[in-house]
Amino acid sequence: MHALESRARAALKSVFGYDDFRPGQGEVIAAVLAGRDVFAVMPTGSGKSMCYQLPALVDEGLTVVVSPLIALMRDQVRQLQGFGVSAASLNSANDEEETRAAWSALRERKLSLLFVSPERLAMDGLAARLRQAGVVRLAIDEAHCVSQWGHDFRPEYRQLAGVRAALGDVQTLALTATADRATRDDIAAQLFPQPPATFVHSFDRPNLSLRFEVKDQPRRQIADFLARHRGGSGIVYTSSRDRTETLAEHLSAKGWRALPYHAGLDAGTRARNQDVFLQEDGVVVCATIAFGMGINKPDVRFVVHADMPTSIESYYQEIGRAGRDGLPADTLTLYGLEDMAFRRRQIDEKDIGEDRRRIEHRRLDAMIGLAEAATCRRRALLTYFGETEVTCGSCDLCQGGARLYDASIDAQKVLSAVVRTGQRFGAAHLADVLTGQATDTVKRLRHDAIKTFGVGKDRSRRAWTTIVRQLFAAGALEPASEDHGGFRLTEGGEDILLGRKAIALRVLPEAPAASRQRRSRTEDRADGLDAPTAALFDHLRAVRLSLAREEGVAAYMVFPDRTLIDMARMKPATLATMRLVQGVGERKLDQYGQAFLDAIRTFED
Repeated sequence: MHALESRARAALKSVFGYDDFRPGQGEVIAAVLAGRDVFAVMPTGSGKSMCYQLPALVDEGLTVVVSPLIALMRDQVRQLQGFGVSAASLNSANDEEETRAAWSALRERKLSLLFVSPERLAMDGLAARLRQAGVVRLAIDEAHCVSQWGHDFRPEYRQLAGVRAALGDVQTLALTATADRATRDDIAAQLFPQPPATFVHSFDRPNLSLRFEVKDQPRRQIADFLARHRGGSGIVYTSSRDRTETLAEHLSAKGWRALPYHAGLDAGTRARNQDVFLQEDGVVVCATIAFGMGINKPDVRFVVHADMPTSIESYYQEIGRAGRDGLPADTLTLYGLEDMAFRRRQIDEKDIGEDRRRIEHRRLDAMIGLAEAATCRRRALLTYFGETEVTCGSCDLCQGGARLYDASIDAQKVLSAVVRTGQRFGAAHLADVLTGQATDTVKRLRHDAIKTFGVGKDRSRRAWTTIVRQLFAAGALEPASEDHGGFRLTEGGEDILLGRKAIALRVLPEAPAASRQRRSRTEDRADGLDAPTAALFDHLRAVRLSLAREEGVAAYMVFPDRTLIDMARMKPATLATMRLVQGVGERKLDQYGQAFLDAIRTFED
């Protein structure tokens, strides 16, 4: 075993150019090399794929990798081939030559890694042919898709236990970035006849900053956030197809290279937009959540949610597409009362069983709780996944703080207004009543004559709509009907109204514009490079882009940002010293080493 682990470390350096494993990789790889079934839960960006790639390089035989999306598997194959690894895929996007080459390598037993979709793997006869080709290991990526309790359940993944048996009951490795306790138990029960070696590593992504803002002119908020990331690539998620297109048009008019992505676009446009995002720097994709799972781009510098996600699992998966290279990345989530009500309606209108509905409501409640948190967001996020030891300092609440106050009287004013107006009106009308605004609607409904009219003149309409939102988030209010945006009291709301229960709500501090501008200037370079090193890094990125365009590959497949940053800091002058740069393996050294040495020399001159 010691010899195999030594060979794994040697391959890590010679093939991939890294001196050591990332945290958590070593013990998973050791268990795989020991021949054990393995179930690993590791955060996005921790290098999960290395846990099956390295063992495939150091022991004999074929590793079959189940991957959920064609774009993802093709991307991984191309990247591995760039490192000199014998890898292929079988999928519907292959041309005849690719398919023929894959089967030829399989017959000759020259293939280390074969990527297939779960649907293709379950086809009649394929498992038997792979068994004849010497398959020794089944690696299941995105294993949360196995579980009916997961956030992205796919029925075809349920067939993988039978596929494993058809392959000859081979060693199985399951990997995922997001799985709560119930999901983990379901995955293990579905895939492993005996308990596997299980590794649940920290869900913490300390390089990601977490920020939430209540919606207030969302386009302006998004544009202000993106202004701090000129030159960086990022994703803006929206809840509808139409919004991806209108937002992309708006950002394009503001000077961004912004492209839409959603399932309703024609296949050619969708593929082109994805390729531009993958291959070039400084591109923003405005997308529905259909985008991202198949994206292996390590240098995404920001993720924005223009609408509140459906669950913490989805939120974590989507922000996890930023900063996969380990460098700092920013996230922003916008949310509002409409989001909360819309997400609840979505759950209630689904054709699902009551158990499933309760679980989805519970997950939505947790997401709302994260949005309305009064203390550290990272702690709230990681506590949801069962972690208690949390160090942060980089979320918006740790940096800007939040205060709670005894809001029982304010809550009673709102709840009284809800009852006295008939338990069917939304936040805007309630705010008009509370602030004493005698609008045409208020006068027509004679709500200017009720006892609570004007009792909240000491606060703004915005303050009262904020309180309504927080009461809804706290479960004191619920939608009055599916057709209208009004509210009615819950049992908990009645307790607050009648004084049987107190409630504390959050006071949101307003950061002065000047302090926001000062913070923006200090965050202009998230990589923390000084000016001369940053200039060389930008020069190297331009050289990388030129090489990538010549070869028709994504820029990061030449070298990721992390390697270029290390290169800019070290300024290697020879191929021998270039070999010391993180991420420069032997194949990449032969292929690109001299070009980047020349680029550094030219820049220095």
